[in-house]
Amino acid sequence: MPKFLIRGSYTPEGMKGLLKDKASGREREVAAACEAMGGKLDSLHYALGDDDVFVLVDMPSHVQMASLAVAVGTSGLVATRTVPLLTVAEMDRALGEPPKYRPPGG
Repeated sequence: MPKFLIRGSYTPEGMKGLLKDKASGREREVAAACEAMGGKLDSLHYALGDDDVFVLVDMPSHVQMASLAVAVGTSGLVATRTVPLLTVAEMDRALGEPPKYRPPGG
C-alpha cells in the first residue's frame, strides 16, 4: 500500500478544536478516517514550528489519499501538504528503470 507523509498547520479555529478534542481524540479520528477508506494510520506526531502535525498513513491508492486530503482541506481548519513516499525497494526499482529522456541541448 502506498505510504504518505501529511504535514499540517492548524488555523486558529482548528487549534480551538484540537484543544477541545485533545491530541488523542484527533488521532482516533484520523485513524478512523483512514480505516474507512481501506487505509491505516501509521503514526501521528505534533511539532513546534511551521508545521503543527506530521501524519504517516498507508492508503490503498493515491485516489483515496486525494479524497481524504480534499475532505480535510475543505474543513478550513487545517492546511495540509501531502508527500507520497517511496520505499527503498521502490526507489531501487526506479533507479533500475532509467527513462528515455534527453535534456535540453543534450
